[in-house]
Amino acid sequence: MKIYTKKGDTGQTSLIGGDRVAKHHLRIESYGTVDELNSTLGMVMAYFEEEASARILSEIQDRLFTIGSILASAPGSKMIVPDIHESDIELLEKEMDRMNETLPELKSFVLPAGSLSIASCHVSRCVCRRAERLVVHLSETDQIEPLILKYLNRLSDYLFVLARFAGHSENIPEVSWKPRL
Repeated sequence: MKIYTKKGDTGQTSLIGGDRVAKHHLRIESYGTVDELNSTLGMVMAYFEEEASARILSEIQDRLFTIGSILASAPGSKMIVPDIHESDIELLEKEMDRMNETLPELKSFVLPAGSLSIASCHVSRCVCRRAERLVVHLSETDQIEPLILKYLNRLSDYLFVLARFAGHSENIPEVSWKPRL
């Protein structure tokens, strides 16, 4: 199977369902950023190998493919794509609660630094926030499944807690932000 089709050479691409749109269309930007987020999670997994978190990250990657396929579907498409569930969000919340049990109380803003695992979690968190902003923007003109926004919002929180958990697991002290006054 050839990977190239030459159909995108003019700056257009197809959505699931056949509609063609410009490659800079907000829908393409949205699911492209979700794809970028998914790739950064692969980096997180390479740097942070705690077994329970690795299983959850793998599941998150699967959910991000689900979200990408929903966003890649043309409005009104009859194609069946996977869906996202409230239980997916609940899993993130339970994992944050599990990790928070071992973490010290957060008393200040922390800088995204300390190790490759910590920094990679923060990079993913920032990409997640960008994806969320793009999907919010898309939702102003297109109907978007509300659970997608909720999931992305919770996922960025999860990635922040995971960064803290990575540092705690590696015995790396958090770098508190000390504003210059």
